[in-house]
Amino acid sequence: MAVTIHATPDAVWPWLVQLGWDRGGWYSWDRLDNAGRPSAHEVHPEWQALAVGDRLRFWVPGAGVKDAYAVAVLEPNRFLGLHGPTDLRGRWLDQAKSRPAGYLEGLWGFLLNERPNGHTRLVISGYQAMRPRWRERLAYEWLFPPIVWVMQARMLAVLKSRVEAAANAQGSRPADPAGDAGRR
Repeated sequence: MAVTIHATPDAVWPWLVQLGWDRGGWYSWDRLDNAGRPSAHEVHPEWQALAVGDRLRFWVPGAGVKDAYAVAVLEPNRFLGLHGPTDLRGRWLDQAKSRPAGYLEGLWGFLLNERPNGHTRLVISGYQAMRPRWRERLAYEWLFPPIVWVMQARMLAVLKSRVEAAANAQGSRPADPAGDAGRR
């Protein structure tokens, strides 16, 4: 999924860096993925320090706050890569050990492509695997696609809106010669 944001990559990047339940949130449907806590409406300096290996947390209904992803790749203003390996109970897996019979592993990437006129194309992509395979087929062919689509589409819309509002407030949003055409 992707969206064009009318701001430069360096204006988008701080919003991605503060992802996480106990940080800026996930910018989606907060009641569903953030325990009702509102995602950030501004960039917070205290959430801008992020390094490879840091873990981002999320809230699971009935289970509480869990580690969701570890930062695997960090290229400022260009790419954020997240990796999340857990057992089926949501416990973090030791990467030095072999995978158990049942596990969930996800990769989630955020690519910032600079576009003409100071715009940014934010592309989000990912991959998930689950074992045993029958659970993977059930989850990834039937259950997750509509949920992920709805949540991620909301994330892109919220990020676009908040980044552009912040850029407008700072007077740094580039002009859009095409008007609002092609916003997504």
